[in-house]
Amino acid sequence: MPESLLAAAPYFGWDLVRVGQELFRYAFMQHAYEAGTIVALSAGVIGYFVVLRGLSFAAHALSHIGFAGATGAVLTGVAPIVGLLVFTMSAGAVMGALGQRLRGRDVTIGLVMAWSLGLGLLFTRLYTGSANLAIGFLFGQIFGINSQDVVVTFVAGALTVLIVIAVYRPLLFATLDEEVAEAKGVPVRGLSIAFMVVLAVAVSEAVQVVGVLLIFALIVAPAAIAERFTTRPSRGVLLSALMAVLFTWAGLTVAYYIPYPVGFFITTIAFWSYVVARFVAPTLTLPRRRGREPLAREEQALHSP
Repeated sequence: MPESLLAAAPYFGWDLVRVGQELFRYAFMQHAYEAGTIVALSAGVIGYFVVLRGLSFAAHALSHIGFAGATGAVLTGVAPIVGLLVFTMSAGAVMGALGQRLRGRDVTIGLVMAWSLGLGLLFTRLYTGSANLAIGFLFGQIFGINSQDVVVTFVAGALTVLIVIAVYRPLLFATLDEEVAEAKGVPVRGLSIAFMVVLAVAVSEAVQVVGVLLIFALIVAPAAIAERFTTRPSRGVLLSALMAVLFTWAGLTVAYYIPYPVGFFITTIAFWSYVVARFVAPTLTLPRRRGREPLAREEQALHSP
């Protein structure tokens, strides 16, 4: 955050209109809210399927692989987002091709994740520029986003959400019962690859906001909370996206007034929200059999012609 902002003693009080004017007084805050909202929406939407399909660890691995791609791109004079997308999309396609077998590859994924992080650190060491490069990728650099970055983020985010909407029904079918979906003619393998590639794009976007190490805050936490409050997939997706946006807005607002990393505030808010959700979510008071009934009904509807 610029030092001039800290010296300006920004207004904070009960006048919400003035608070809003204060928050959007600077261009870097406007860009941060714009990009943050786009990233949160796409992360919340696809994150619900990540949790439902049990791919949280794979999503985290993609962020580490993206770190190697971003630092490698900077080292070779290419835009970081290009390296992020190339590495994460390639890895996502391979993971998607594994299908259900991906769930049993925790050791392999963990080793690739650790190696990718080490490779990224090597690229950072070889880079002769500022050491803040690695810090930005690891923990996010949303306050450094410009108008061009916002446009790129909007295009990537819009494509992510539109693709998920387009394949929502077959993707949900394959997620709930892969064998039956395949028997019904659903291209399960192709869907799996497409989903992981779209997830790679969402991860690349989210790296700008919370960084490689804190990616769970936007990809997994909102979806995990949504699952606690509803077992209906359509409502879960909407609630997950809403929670991701609220976490991002809250983190940006607090970071504007308190000079600490925005990623810290977003992850802290997400973590404690999940802790609270575990105790107050109404679905926790229902037996597991009843809690799964809406999903079962959804699955039956998908089976019907």
